[in-house]
Amino acid sequence: MDKIYIEGLEVFSLIGVYDWERQNKQRLLIDVILDVDLAKAAETDDVNFTLNYAVIAQGLIDVALKSEFKLIEALASHMLDWLLSSFPTLQKAQLKLSKPDILANAKNVAVEFSREQSH
Repeated sequence: MDKIYIEGLEVFSLIGVYDWERQNKQRLLIDVILDVDLAKAAETDDVNFTLNYAVIAQGLIDVALKSEFKLIEALASHMLDWLLSSFPTLQKAQLKLSKPDILANAKNVAVEFSREQSH
């Protein structure tokens, strides 16, 4: 299967369990791998036969900005649901959501989910 990668997409979200975490939006990073048939796009060189990366990125940014989840697990799951419902040609999506600034002695904390289209 063909894949589209978006890596290191910076978003901001109200996220966290503790009161101090919920005072300001926090920086998160998103990596997605999107399984989609890109043969027609490659053959025709026509943007209408691929997924619009800018629309995907902006959608993920918007989901994060509107979110008030406590857990990155819940936000990542919601983001995957949004991707699969918004892009019916998407066959499978894998999303890694990172919260890099949360632990002083760790470079990153992240969760990763993978889902397939259910139609």
